[in-house]
Amino acid sequence: MANIIHKEFKRIVAEKQRGKRIDHYLIISGIGVSRSMTQKLIDHGKVIVNERTVKHSYRVKTGDQIMVRFELKPAPEIQPENIPLNVIYEDGDIIIINKDKNMVVHPARGNFEHTMVNALLYHCGRLPTLGDKIRPGVLHRLDKDTTGLILFAKTDHALRTLGKLIEKRQLKKTYRVLCWNYPGMPEGVIEAPIGRSGIDRKKMVVTPLSAKDATTQFAVIERFSAATYLAVSLITGRTHQIRVHFLHIGCPIVGDKDYKGRSPGVIQKAKDLPVFKEVLKLIDRQALHAAELEFMHPTAKKKMKFTAPLPDDITQVLSYLRSQHT
Repeated sequence: MANIIHKEFKRIVAEKQRGKRIDHYLIISGIGVSRSMTQKLIDHGKVIVNERTVKHSYRVKTGDQIMVRFELKPAPEIQPENIPLNVIYEDGDIIIINKDKNMVVHPARGNFEHTMVNALLYHCGRLPTLGDKIRPGVLHRLDKDTTGLILFAKTDHALRTLGKLIEKRQLKKTYRVLCWNYPGMPEGVIEAPIGRSGIDRKKMVVTPLSAKDATTQFAVIERFSAATYLAVSLITGRTHQIRVHFLHIGCPIVGDKDYKGRSPGVIQKAKDLPVFKEVLKLIDRQALHAAELEFMHPTAKKKMKFTAPLPDDITQVLSYLRSQHT
């Protein structure tokens, strides 16, 4: 097909790169595609080291001969759109948005319009790509119906520098979360590998098969009979991580359509069912809000911390739960 671009990437590992994980090595050596695309190439056996396929955990050795052959479809051009944004902070390097519910962060297959990236291209004029034209400026993401703080880079330097911070887990994200039931302790850590569901490819599950390690920390802020209000921090950043981890421990996120947060069967006490039904009248999405963001500025090299107040729907649910709590 004429619209397919064939790519070939060859490298011999230098001594100074020895010990780097294969996906990190490919990115810093200029493979020219996104982290997620690099990981897919490894998953699909396209990354050959010394004439053998390797796993994500492989660490390169001096003299390794690396070959990657793959195909790319030309990315469609993302058009700027005049969509209002709730800008929390902006300078020449970065912009931080307080995201509303029902907004997709970046274009993806079959959905190239009305995203936050379309809005940012209109607002900023341009965004850096570093080879990823579909997700310019994107450093991390929030699910469509998750609200709160999200950080974008405005320059190549910021995108590269902040991307390294994220790889080193030096960008701290804290969420406010309402889950059903009680996690069983006032604070704790959930460690369980997450992979894609073999039944529904749009969903993630806790599984040992083709999974990545995932770690979530939580602390209880307030406890009710039917639900618990939590501060949750991500140690890793897997797709749907908080939603999947809390479902795994029997405490799905309140209102979550995809992970049993609207299923009456999750309620452990029959007396809490009326509360469950009333809560779901107040919120039509997962009660998940990215409340705090802390990181080192890519140019100024100073610590920055931002907070976003709870959205109205979560505030209303909390008010209702407090009114019922005795």
